[in-house]
Parts: sequence; structure tokens; C-alpha cells
Amino acid sequence: MIKTKPCPCGSELNLEHCCSPYIYDGVVVPTAEKLMRSRFTAYCLQNAEYLYNTTHVSQKKYTNKSDILAWAKLNTWQKLEIINFSENTVEFKAYYLDEDKKPQIHHEKSTFINFQDNWYYVDGKFY
Repeated sequence: MIKTKPCPCGSELNLEHCCSPYIYDGVVVPTAEKLMRSRFTAYCLQNAEYLYNTTHVSQKKYTNKSDILAWAKLNTWQKLEIINFSENTVEFKAYYLDEDKKPQIHHEKSTFINFQDNWYYVDGKFY
């Protein structure tokens, strides 16, 4: 991983000054919006551990690290567009190429929860 490259989340910061500290160094994510950005970056970096660990415990029975990793590897993640956000929701579009290299857009309004001073992904409404 080259930390000096632009962060995939679209913040215009370098990876080392944006999402990398959350993903690799255990720095606490301060907002739901930053968690969404770091989760997109984790998909780009194929870091299933981070994605699993930032999923709320109530949702972990619906997923596992190997499925997350498979989804991350299957697609070529291109761009994140944050459409709207509040304290605990983020509406976004994630642009990617599927396994057939066809352009796709994942449009979701995600819900997050802050539990014991950490943000977690709970669920989403898909469009």
C-alpha cells in the first residue's frame, strides 16, 4: 500500500492523512460520514477485517470476513460520491466495475450508530 497516494474516499487528502489511520492504526473515527469514507477505502484496499470490525454486532450474523473480501475483490472500486449526510446517516453512491468490467453504481442510505465512542455500520436502504 502506498500511503502517499490520494485517498480513494475522494477527500483530496493523501491516504496516510485520511482513511489509513482509521483502517490500519486504530484511530477512532469521529463521525458517521468519516466511517463511510473509510469503509469505502477499505473495500478499495480489500481490508475485510476493518469492514467486519466496523459493522455493528447486531449485523455480524448476516456477514463474514470471507464474503466481505470476496465482494471487495470481485469489483474494481472507482469512486465514492457522498450525496447527503446527517449525524448517523450517509447517502452515497459507490461507483465500481463488476466482474465483467461493466460500470455499476451502488446507491445506499446507510445508518450508523455510535456505541462506546465508536461508530459502526448498522444497515442501509438501497436505491
